[in-house]
Amino acid sequence: MFTLLKALRRSTVWAVPEDDALSAGSRGDYAAVLKISQPPALKGEAWAQFNMGVMYDNGQGMVQDYAEAAKWFKLAAQQGYASAQFNLGVMYSNGHGLVQDYAEAVKWFRLAAQQGVSSSQYNLGLMYGKGQGVVQDYAEAAIWYRLAAQQGNASAQYNLGVMYANGQGLVQDFVEAVKWYRLAAQQDYASAQYNLGVMYANGQGLVQDYAEAVKWYRLAAQQGYASAQSNLGFVYSNGQGVVQDYAEAVKWYRLAAQQGNALAQFNLGVMYNNGQGLVQDYAEAVNWYRLAAQQGNMSAQSNLGVAYEKGQGVVQDYVKAHCWSNLAAVKGDAISVKNRDILASRMTAEQIAEAQKLARDCQANQFKDFD
Repeated sequence: MFTLLKALRRSTVWAVPEDDALSAGSRGDYAAVLKISQPPALKGEAWAQFNMGVMYDNGQGMVQDYAEAAKWFKLAAQQGYASAQFNLGVMYSNGHGLVQDYAEAVKWFRLAAQQGVSSSQYNLGLMYGKGQGVVQDYAEAAIWYRLAAQQGNASAQYNLGVMYANGQGLVQDFVEAVKWYRLAAQQDYASAQYNLGVMYANGQGLVQDYAEAVKWYRLAAQQGYASAQSNLGFVYSNGQGVVQDYAEAVKWYRLAAQQGNALAQFNLGVMYNNGQGLVQDYAEAVNWYRLAAQQGNMSAQSNLGVAYEKGQGVVQDYVKAHCWSNLAAVKGDAISVKNRDILASRMTAEQIAEAQKLARDCQANQFKDFD
């Protein structure tokens, strides 16, 4: 999937030619930076106007004020100062200090991108990929990602890999996807490390190699990447590329599950249910099944139905068992279809009606606060 920034980040690199002022900025002496930057900024020097924008943007040497930051960035940007053009684009994109305007963001990103600013090239790719301020165009997004990626921008390398893997905006090519994932992964980009692990596990674009998959999963997992933690739990549980180790599987499943990863929550429930890597505990199994089921995980919904049917970890309840089996059956789980019909043969018409209403309500409320 593409990297989507919650808030595009602005450049904070000081544009101060004088060594003393540059040193002052690096040690946090913003009063000195202000003293050097303000007079030339008022006289129209672009580098100094940019510095004024940075200080207002970050609240360094003065009260933080996005509107003032935007004013100074615009003055510098209008003189062709690339870093200011980039920052102004970010402010328009985020609606900081001025009215949010994606078209204006695109305008300023493009001007900086044309000067070779890799972050602007990447952000312009994002805008084309999401159709913000421009007509959505994956081919154009790929062009800008490539320009940034060729400069070593890890986010752009990752996104270009995704586009090759999915065949978005260019011909699907797993070998190219692997190439760009690897470049980003070597810069410790967790999403790329995870995706590279997936490519090794599936043998896409290279020879299948579970040990290599584990290596990349681990690097991403150690950065807290939940999907990688979940996959690392899976390989330990199944002995793929590592010696089978249920305790280690539980460790990684738990880390991912605690971040809300539904697949890990389900698998942690399975480990509790089977007593693998920890003491068997049906109640804990149900707790994790429920969390995953409430996110729509079909297998967890099916297992939760079985738990209610058998009274394992919960009080036996055919109505809830039917409800969860019904919800999993809707997603195409054949076992749940069978279990639902068996349960129905043991229930009264009133109980079936109640269970079906529960399932409808659960869907309508998107599983919120439903057990």
